[in-house]
Amino acid sequence: MFLALGANVGDPARQIRDAVLRLGNHVEVVGVSSLYRSEPVGYLDQPDFLNAVVEVRSELTPRELLEMTQAMEEAAGRHRPFAGAPRTLDIDIVLYGDLRMHEPDLDIPHPRWKERAFVLWPLVEIAPDVVDPDTGLAVRALCAALRVEGAVPERVAGPETFARGGS
Repeated sequence: MFLALGANVGDPARQIRDAVLRLGNHVEVVGVSSLYRSEPVGYLDQPDFLNAVVEVRSELTPRELLEMTQAMEEAAGRHRPFAGAPRTLDIDIVLYGDLRMHEPDLDIPHPRWKERAFVLWPLVEIAPDVVDPDTGLAVRALCAALRVEGAVPERVAGPETFARGGS
């Protein structure tokens, strides 16, 4: 399973680092990408985002995983005044194995993950051979072949940023 984390309000680096550490209280964190800076997509009148991707293992169902990540967002002060609004923490379920599900409030794989450089670049860093269940293409091929929204994200810190007690 892969989760995409992003933030652009407050102290985004700390908020993402803290979220990765808190995730470890609920799921097994298997891998963490570097931290990337990216321009906003959609609503542009806001600060740049910091983003990372985390690989996790868990027995949680997709619904339980969604509820847990939304509770973490809320605890971090996330408000949803409109689509694409600035946020203190955003956690998206990108891939859940090869599962495909479409419910009103939960789509897996995430419906726009293949179009977003701020998801693809961190994901290819930690899992280049993971296969998209919709196309059968490996993540590295998606990065090479598909048009993505926004500029290529800038790597601003390595995965050691997320070590317990890191700065």
